[in-house]
Amino acid sequence: MTGADAVWFANLATMQPGRGAYGAVADGALAVLDGRILWAGAAAELPQPLVTPATGIHDHPGCWITPALIDCHTHLVFGGERSAEFEARLAGDSYEAAARRGGGILSTVQATRAATEAELVALARPRLRRLLADGVRTVEIKSGYGLSLDSELKMLRAARALGREHGIRVRTTLLAAHAVPPEFAGGADAYVDHILGDMLPAALAEGLVDAVDAFAETIAFSPAQTARLFASAAALGLPVKLHADQLTEGGGAALAAAFGALSADHLEYASQAGIRAMAKAGTVAVLLPGAYATVGARQPPPVAALRAHGVPIAIATDCNPGSSPMCSLLLAANLACSLFRLTPEEALAGMTREAARALGLAQETGTLQPGRAAEFAVWRIGHPRELAYWMGGLSPLHVSCGTG
Repeated sequence: MTGADAVWFANLATMQPGRGAYGAVADGALAVLDGRILWAGAAAELPQPLVTPATGIHDHPGCWITPALIDCHTHLVFGGERSAEFEARLAGDSYEAAARRGGGILSTVQATRAATEAELVALARPRLRRLLADGVRTVEIKSGYGLSLDSELKMLRAARALGREHGIRVRTTLLAAHAVPPEFAGGADAYVDHILGDMLPAALAEGLVDAVDAFAETIAFSPAQTARLFASAAALGLPVKLHADQLTEGGGAALAAAFGALSADHLEYASQAGIRAMAKAGTVAVLLPGAYATVGARQPPPVAALRAHGVPIAIATDCNPGSSPMCSLLLAANLACSLFRLTPEEALAGMTREAARALGLAQETGTLQPGRAAEFAVWRIGHPRELAYWMGGLSPLHVSCGTG
């Protein structure tokens, strides 16, 4: 048996399903070799050949090790800010009203188009660092504030650059179907043609896209337009995700499931039929409590129905300038518990195991088990539920990005 590069001693929240609450192992050990988890279990059962004179020993009695956190839905790269819109909503304005007046997403489009790639990286850098301070080591970053070929590619390049700069995994998602840009006003179908004929092939050719997303809503794109986009993505071998049923019940959950989507996100107005379809397709429900709180929504996502049908539940920050200016995944976990009544265990699973599934990474990260990447966080806490309990101020002692 090969010796480990490092062994970490602490309590483990493996998040492996079927192993009790949190997949917990008291007084555990985690052995790492060449950036992968070699062994995880009770310290008393650690195979002795794993520990050699060259093995680094890291002892954290009383602490907990969890998988590194995963933020599976962000719009981290953008120009400008929309605090005036936030102020207007507090005075009674609505998200939909702002969008129909040409504000909302389109105001961010203007600022994003005006910024250079380097400026977008510089603007996103502090937002990303705040996520990293929470123990996040995998981040999904969407485009969708460029809405032109050059600007969408610029956003995706900036997202990739942030991943390289910080040595973390960044998954990039083409969200060109976020809104209809001004130059295509009244011509949503023509804009979808532009996405399919120009944007998607160019992003794919540059290796800039891991998945394709759309905003299926009355103020954005119709089910038919979304289906055209998804059919083209599928033909190119790209997985899809969907902003679904956030503001109205538009059949988004069922549409996402029909295309085998990795995830359907928001879901406040998802129907029972849509939830059943998601369960059958294995589509993950990504809940976004930051957006729910910021826009003053009144109908929470149907968590009880998601549980009843066995739909996996992930949570994310939805970090964006308009509806969720949040840069803390731990705060999202707290809000998911307080606003949506998730349990702390569901919240931790939602930002580890199920978030990995929502990005197509379930075989790579999100749990502590042999063969997975050695991506984990060490916390000075008495119980894993504290990760959803504290409203800020909690940071890991150490986060591994695969080297242990």
